[in-house]
Amino acid sequence: MDTNYKYVLLTILTLSIFTLTIVELTGVSKNAMFRKFHSGGEGVFYSRDGEVYRGEIYPEQTRSRSQIVAEMPKTTMQFYETKFNFGSVSVGRIVTHVFRFKNTGQNPLMIAKTDVTCGCTTPNFPLESIAPGSDGEITILYNSEGHAGHEEKNIVVHSNALPEAVSITVEAEVR
Repeated sequence: MDTNYKYVLLTILTLSIFTLTIVELTGVSKNAMFRKFHSGGEGVFYSRDGEVYRGEIYPEQTRSRSQIVAEMPKTTMQFYETKFNFGSVSVGRIVTHVFRFKNTGQNPLMIAKTDVTCGCTTPNFPLESIAPGSDGEITILYNSEGHAGHEEKNIVVHSNALPEAVSITVEAEVR
């Protein structure tokens, strides 16, 4: 009886490892499972190189979006502020701040992507281009769950502006 039990467990373990290997090698990932069971492109997606994409945009579109933005005429942008302090935040609380910016150049401004230093920080940026002289907003959500003490998170905004990458920062004292 003990021997049969060991064989059953060994078989289950082997099949589980085999299944996980097949899933990884065939590209069936979090993205495909999410799209299949949630009927659409909303949510968080991961590219093969580890980049995180949020919203209704697919990684394939983001790559082409980055290429499109790189080929656009250059412009300039100015953030009204580049650093925001949330002050004292309770552990587990989600706080939000909106960074406003202006297209100060002569050409349309488009944000290609944002890079974050931590998964606890979620930037939401406009997908459409910003006309010259117009304002845009990037909303930052910071989740303090699992953090304590002084937290400082950088968000790098990539666009067709010069410079092409600008860093904005949020900070908090998590208690």
